[in-house]
Amino acid sequence: MASPGKKSFLLRLPPELWDEIERLAARELRSSNAQIEYLLRESLQRRGIRLDTGPAAKRGRPPKESEADETAANEKGEDR
Repeated sequence: MASPGKKSFLLRLPPELWDEIERLAARELRSSNAQIEYLLRESLQRRGIRLDTGPAAKRGRPPKESEADETAANEKGEDR
């Protein structure tokens, strides 16, 4: 299933090209799909094309409620 806000399409690649993409993705700890996206962005950047990207998505698991309260208290300088 495609991520919301992303366009999905069928891409036909020769097996030897796919194998190299998979090897590179594994070496750089990315999925094959993320590697293809990275390579496309890198190629556009080399040509001087800038993509208008919004703010980066927050990654990782949200903090537990007790951790969030503790973090907020620490930011305000409150002692618990």
